[in-house]
Amino acid sequence: MQSAPRHFLNTQDWSRAELDALLARAAAFKRNTFGDELKGRAITLVFFNPSLRTRTSFEVGAFQLGGHAVVLAPGKDAWPIEFNLGTVMDGDTEEHIAEVAGVLSRYADLIGVRAFPKFQDWSVDREDAVLRGFAKYSSVPVINMETITHPMQELAHILALQERFGTSDLRGKKYVLTWTYHPKPLNTAVANSALTIATRMGMDVTLLCPTPEYVLDARYMQWAAQNVAESGGSLAISHDPAAAYRGADVVYAKSWGAIPYFGRWEREKTIRDAHKHFIVDEAKMALTNNGVFSHCLPLRRNVKATDAVMDSPNCLAIEEAENRLHVQKAVMAALVSQ
Repeated sequence: MQSAPRHFLNTQDWSRAELDALLARAAAFKRNTFGDELKGRAITLVFFNPSLRTRTSFEVGAFQLGGHAVVLAPGKDAWPIEFNLGTVMDGDTEEHIAEVAGVLSRYADLIGVRAFPKFQDWSVDREDAVLRGFAKYSSVPVINMETITHPMQELAHILALQERFGTSDLRGKKYVLTWTYHPKPLNTAVANSALTIATRMGMDVTLLCPTPEYVLDARYMQWAAQNVAESGGSLAISHDPAAAYRGADVVYAKSWGAIPYFGRWEREKTIRDAHKHFIVDEAKMALTNNGVFSHCLPLRRNVKATDAVMDSPNCLAIEEAENRLHVQKAVMAALVSQ
């Protein structure tokens, strides 16, 4: 009987040594672009939500390693999918994830999944049913291309920091994960992942957010606390931008919706609108230790961060985006060789 494949759903599922090896391999791919690790192999990329960087970097990465990528968008160029067992499928969905994952596993060597929350009920969305459904029924490795976490962004972010600081050891760095204003409530995925990986690397992490309602889901706060216990560093929560920025080596910005108002965003809007001053600007960055700034992109300029911050030589956003290509090649290569 064939053993179950190992998936890449969250970095927390992989050991620190394994993550370090992936980062080292990504750095090697950055120095030497082409390889044959995916020669004769295929990856199916399943997009339930739009993408610019993720789709491009996975398609190009597969090509550079000699493989082929097939892109599907269920409900658009592929059939709508049902994920619950026991459902009488007399509605909009045409086929069940059991068959979808089973069939794609016969065609491809890897499956990538991008599926955002429905933004109606966090108790449902936090179960990550789409990603977990693919992982349950697939007989080939499944890669999380962003659901309620974004592990690929984590690795790209850390690689950019290692490059800028000239070391793989980020312990002792003061790291600020700051909420920023956005006119709409957004997914917590990148914030969840940034908190996870920054604490995993032993940095002194401050989660800066407007009010206690914006503290992240207990699962990720617990992961962060566990990481601090294992890797060193520290974890603090702040609602004071000046205090949080002071002496920071890294500022990472992301907007996210407050979990207590999940699905009831109009009630959250007044809090969000009252904190537009959380924008990352020159005055705040001047409080840092000549700190670097980054963001996962896309970013609304002069809403989340000013032009001056984005165009500063201390901004790593483009380098981080480029690194998506290299870390994803490392993950794909590792998964097909297991």
